[in-house]
Amino acid sequence: MREAERVHGAEEPILVPDGVSLGYCRVSSSDQSLEGQRRLLFEAGCYEVYADVGKSGATMKRPELEACLRALQPGNTLVVWKLDRLGRSVRGLVELLHQLQERDVQFRSLTEGIDTTTTQGMMMFTIVASVAEMERNLIVERTRAGLAATSGRGGRPPRLQEHDIEEARRLRYSEKWKLDSIAAKLKVSRSTIVRAVRSDGDSGVGYGGSKKPSHPQELPGGQSAQKTAGRGAGQSR
Repeated sequence: MREAERVHGAEEPILVPDGVSLGYCRVSSSDQSLEGQRRLLFEAGCYEVYADVGKSGATMKRPELEACLRALQPGNTLVVWKLDRLGRSVRGLVELLHQLQERDVQFRSLTEGIDTTTTQGMMMFTIVASVAEMERNLIVERTRAGLAATSGRGGRPPRLQEHDIEEARRLRYSEKWKLDSIAAKLKVSRSTIVRAVRSDGDSGVGYGGSKKPSHPQELPGGQSAQKTAGRGAGQSR
Protein backbone atom coordinates (compact mmCIF):
# COMPACT_ATOMS: atom_id res chain seq x y z
CA MET A 1 0.00 0.00 0.00
CA ARG A 2 1.38 3.40 -1.06
CA GLU A 3 0.55 6.82 0.32
CA ALA A 4 -0.76 9.15 -2.36
CA GLU A 5 0.52 12.68 -2.87
CA ARG A 6 -1.28 15.56 -1.23
CA VAL A 7 -3.02 18.06 -3.56
CA HIS A 8 -3.62 21.62 -2.43
CA GLY A 9 -7.35 22.44 -2.24
CA ALA A 10 -8.52 18.82 -2.15
CA GLU A 11 -9.21 16.47 0.70
CA GLU A 12 -6.27 14.45 1.95
CA PRO A 13 -5.84 11.45 -0.38
CA ILE A 14 -6.49 8.00 0.93
CA LEU A 15 -3.96 5.20 1.17
CA VAL A 16 -4.33 3.23 -2.06
CA PRO A 17 -3.85 -0.55 -1.96
CA ASP A 18 -1.97 -2.19 -4.81
CA GLY A 19 -3.99 -3.28 -7.82
CA VAL A 20 -7.28 -1.55 -6.93
CA SER A 21 -9.50 0.63 -9.09
CA LEU A 22 -10.25 4.26 -8.32
CA GLY A 23 -13.36 5.90 -9.74
CA TYR A 24 -13.94 9.46 -10.81
CA CYS A 25 -17.27 11.18 -11.43
CA ARG A 26 -18.34 14.74 -12.12
CA VAL A 27 -21.43 16.92 -12.53
CA SER A 28 -21.47 20.40 -14.06
CA SER A 29 -23.86 22.05 -11.62
CA SER A 30 -24.46 21.73 -7.90
CA ASP A 31 -28.11 20.78 -8.36
CA GLN A 32 -27.22 17.62 -10.29
CA SER A 33 -26.87 14.28 -8.51
CA LEU A 34 -23.75 12.14 -8.40
CA GLU A 35 -25.49 9.11 -6.95
CA GLY A 36 -26.05 7.32 -10.26
CA GLN A 37 -22.42 7.61 -11.27
CA ARG A 38 -21.20 6.66 -7.80
CA ARG A 39 -23.36 3.56 -7.71
CA LEU A 40 -22.15 2.33 -11.12
CA LEU A 41 -18.52 2.93 -10.21
CA PHE A 42 -18.76 1.06 -6.92
CA GLU A 43 -20.61 -1.77 -8.68
CA ALA A 44 -17.68 -1.89 -11.14
CA GLY A 45 -15.41 -2.66 -8.18
CA CYS A 46 -13.91 0.73 -7.37
CA TYR A 47 -12.11 0.94 -4.04
CA GLU A 48 -12.87 4.67 -3.74
CA VAL A 49 -14.65 7.28 -5.87
CA TYR A 50 -13.53 10.88 -6.28
CA ALA A 51 -16.15 13.45 -7.30
CA ASP A 52 -16.12 17.04 -8.54
CA VAL A 53 -19.37 19.01 -8.22
CA GLY A 54 -20.17 22.12 -10.24
CA LYS A 55 -17.18 21.65 -12.54
CA SER A 56 -17.54 21.91 -16.31
CA GLY A 57 -15.77 19.44 -18.58
CA ALA A 58 -13.88 22.38 -20.08
CA THR A 59 -12.63 23.48 -16.65
CA MET A 60 -9.05 22.51 -15.98
CA LYS A 61 -9.17 23.13 -12.23
CA ARG A 62 -10.87 20.02 -10.88
CA PRO A 63 -9.33 19.33 -7.47
CA GLU A 64 -10.83 15.87 -6.99
CA LEU A 65 -9.67 14.70 -10.41
CA GLU A 66 -6.17 15.96 -9.63
CA ALA A 67 -6.26 14.14 -6.29
CA CYS A 68 -7.45 10.95 -7.99
CA LEU A 69 -4.71 11.09 -10.62
CA ARG A 70 -2.05 11.60 -7.96
CA ALA A 71 -3.40 8.80 -5.84
CA LEU A 72 -3.15 6.32 -8.73
CA GLN A 73 -0.05 4.15 -8.57
CA PRO A 74 1.42 1.57 -10.98
CA GLY A 75 -0.97 -1.36 -11.16
CA ASN A 76 -4.06 0.70 -10.26
CA THR A 77 -6.95 1.37 -12.65
CA LEU A 78 -8.85 4.61 -13.24
CA VAL A 79 -12.56 4.03 -13.90
CA VAL A 80 -15.12 6.55 -15.18
CA TRP A 81 -18.78 6.19 -16.09
CA LYS A 82 -18.28 8.00 -19.40
CA LEU A 83 -15.33 9.54 -21.25
CA ASP A 84 -16.74 13.06 -21.17
CA ARG A 85 -16.56 13.01 -17.36
CA LEU A 86 -12.81 13.48 -17.80
CA GLY A 87 -13.10 16.22 -20.41
CA ARG A 88 -14.70 17.29 -23.69
CA SER A 89 -11.59 17.44 -25.88
CA VAL A 90 -10.64 14.20 -27.60
CA ARG A 91 -7.08 15.42 -27.77
CA GLY A 92 -6.99 16.06 -24.02
CA LEU A 93 -8.45 12.64 -23.30
CA VAL A 94 -5.88 10.85 -25.42
CA GLU A 95 -3.03 12.77 -23.81
CA LEU A 96 -4.34 11.81 -20.38
CA LEU A 97 -4.62 8.14 -21.35
CA HIS A 98 -1.05 8.21 -22.68
CA GLN A 99 0.12 9.66 -19.36
CA LEU A 100 -1.65 6.87 -17.48
CA GLN A 101 -0.03 4.26 -19.71
CA GLU A 102 3.41 5.73 -19.05
CA ARG A 103 2.70 5.40 -15.31
CA ASP A 104 1.55 1.77 -15.75
CA VAL A 105 -1.99 2.75 -14.73
CA GLN A 106 -4.89 1.07 -16.55
CA PHE A 107 -8.08 2.79 -17.65
CA ARG A 108 -11.74 1.82 -17.98
CA SER A 109 -14.76 3.71 -19.30
CA LEU A 110 -17.99 1.86 -18.53
CA THR A 111 -20.16 3.44 -21.23
CA GLU A 112 -17.75 3.27 -24.18
CA GLY A 113 -16.42 -0.16 -23.22
CA ILE A 114 -12.80 0.99 -23.15
CA ASP A 115 -10.67 -1.24 -20.94
CA THR A 116 -6.93 -1.05 -21.49
CA THR A 117 -6.49 -4.30 -19.57
CA THR A 118 -8.04 -6.18 -22.52
CA THR A 119 -7.14 -6.52 -26.20
CA GLN A 120 -10.51 -5.10 -27.28
CA GLY A 121 -10.08 -2.16 -24.93
CA MET A 122 -6.65 -1.39 -26.33
CA MET A 123 -8.16 -1.46 -29.83
CA MET A 124 -10.78 1.08 -28.74
CA PHE A 125 -8.04 3.22 -27.26
CA THR A 126 -6.16 3.08 -30.57
CA ILE A 127 -9.29 4.20 -32.44
CA VAL A 128 -9.78 7.14 -30.09
CA ALA A 129 -6.10 8.05 -30.51
CA SER A 130 -6.44 7.92 -34.31
CA VAL A 131 -9.48 10.20 -34.20
CA ALA A 132 -7.55 12.64 -32.02
CA GLU A 133 -4.62 12.61 -34.44
CA MET A 134 -6.97 13.34 -37.35
CA GLU A 135 -8.59 16.13 -35.34
CA ARG A 136 -5.18 17.73 -34.70
CA ASN A 137 -4.22 17.50 -38.38
CA LEU A 138 -7.49 19.08 -39.50
CA ILE A 139 -7.03 21.93 -37.03
CA VAL A 140 -3.52 22.55 -38.34
CA GLU A 141 -4.70 22.51 -41.95
CA ARG A 142 -7.59 24.88 -41.26
CA THR A 143 -5.30 27.22 -39.35
CA ARG A 144 -2.75 27.34 -42.17
CA ALA A 145 -5.45 27.88 -44.78
CA GLY A 146 -6.97 30.70 -42.72
CA LEU A 147 -3.61 32.41 -42.25
CA ALA A 148 -2.83 32.11 -45.94
CA ALA A 149 -6.18 33.58 -46.91
CA THR A 150 -5.79 36.44 -44.43
CA SER A 151 -2.28 37.33 -45.53
CA GLY A 152 -3.10 36.95 -49.21
CA ARG A 153 0.06 34.93 -49.79
CA GLY A 154 -1.35 31.55 -50.46
CA GLY A 155 -4.40 29.39 -50.22
CA ARG A 156 -5.56 26.99 -52.91
CA PRO A 157 -3.70 27.64 -56.19
CA PRO A 158 -5.78 28.69 -59.22
CA ARG A 159 -6.99 25.94 -61.52
CA LEU A 160 -5.34 27.68 -64.48
CA GLN A 161 -1.88 29.19 -64.46
CA GLU A 162 -1.07 32.34 -66.44
CA HIS A 163 0.21 30.43 -69.46
CA ASP A 164 -2.95 28.31 -69.44
CA ILE A 165 -5.10 31.45 -69.50
CA GLU A 166 -3.11 32.84 -72.44
CA GLU A 167 -3.52 29.56 -74.29
CA ALA A 168 -7.27 29.51 -73.60
CA ARG A 169 -7.65 33.02 -75.00
CA ARG A 170 -5.56 32.18 -78.06
CA LEU A 171 -7.66 29.11 -78.82
CA ARG A 172 -10.86 31.02 -78.26
CA TYR A 173 -10.15 34.21 -80.19
CA SER A 174 -7.53 33.19 -82.75
CA GLU A 175 -8.40 29.56 -83.40
CA LYS A 176 -12.14 30.00 -82.78
CA TRP A 177 -12.35 26.91 -80.57
CA LYS A 178 -15.54 26.19 -78.70
CA LEU A 179 -15.51 26.63 -74.94
CA ASP A 180 -16.17 22.94 -74.30
CA SER A 181 -13.21 21.97 -76.50
CA ILE A 182 -10.87 24.33 -74.67
CA ALA A 183 -12.09 23.03 -71.31
CA ALA A 184 -11.44 19.45 -72.42
CA LYS A 185 -7.92 20.31 -73.61
CA LEU A 186 -6.97 22.07 -70.38
CA LYS A 187 -8.86 19.56 -68.21
CA VAL A 188 -11.00 22.09 -66.37
CA SER A 189 -14.70 22.93 -66.29
CA ARG A 190 -16.41 25.05 -68.92
CA SER A 191 -17.17 27.75 -66.33
CA THR A 192 -13.44 28.02 -65.53
CA ILE A 193 -12.70 28.67 -69.20
CA VAL A 194 -15.47 31.26 -69.36
CA ARG A 195 -13.93 33.15 -66.44
CA ALA A 196 -10.43 32.85 -67.93
CA VAL A 197 -11.25 34.22 -71.37
CA ARG A 198 -13.44 37.01 -69.99
CA SER A 199 -11.14 38.20 -67.22
CA ASP A 200 -9.36 40.69 -69.52
CA GLY A 201 -12.51 42.66 -70.28
CA ASP A 202 -13.24 41.02 -73.67
CA SER A 203 -16.72 40.12 -72.50
CA GLY A 204 -20.26 40.85 -73.37
CA VAL A 205 -22.33 43.61 -71.82
CA GLY A 206 -22.73 43.11 -68.06
CA TYR A 207 -19.57 41.09 -67.56
CA GLY A 208 -16.27 42.86 -67.11
CA GLY A 209 -17.23 45.96 -69.07
CA SER A 210 -19.54 47.36 -71.70
CA LYS A 211 -17.71 46.21 -74.85
CA LYS A 212 -19.66 44.23 -77.35
CA PRO A 213 -18.32 40.76 -78.05
CA SER A 214 -15.99 40.53 -81.04
CA HIS A 215 -17.29 37.03 -81.78
CA PRO A 216 -20.63 35.23 -81.53
CA GLN A 217 -21.44 34.34 -77.92
CA GLU A 218 -21.55 30.59 -77.59
CA LEU A 219 -24.46 28.97 -75.85
CA PRO A 220 -24.69 25.43 -74.43
CA GLY A 221 -24.80 22.95 -77.28
CA GLY A 222 -22.46 24.91 -79.54
CA GLN A 223 -25.12 27.32 -80.87
CA SER A 224 -24.43 31.03 -81.13
CA ALA A 225 -26.49 33.87 -79.71
CA GLN A 226 -26.69 35.59 -83.11
CA LYS A 227 -28.13 32.53 -84.85
CA THR A 228 -30.60 32.00 -82.04
CA ALA A 229 -31.65 35.63 -82.17
CA GLY A 230 -32.09 35.39 -85.98
CA ARG A 231 -34.33 32.36 -85.70
CA GLY A 232 -36.34 34.11 -82.97
CA ALA A 233 -36.79 37.18 -85.15
CA GLY A 234 -37.93 35.07 -88.13
CA GLN A 235 -40.45 33.25 -85.98
CA SER A 236 -41.82 36.50 -84.53
CA ARG A 237 -42.71 37.64 -88.01
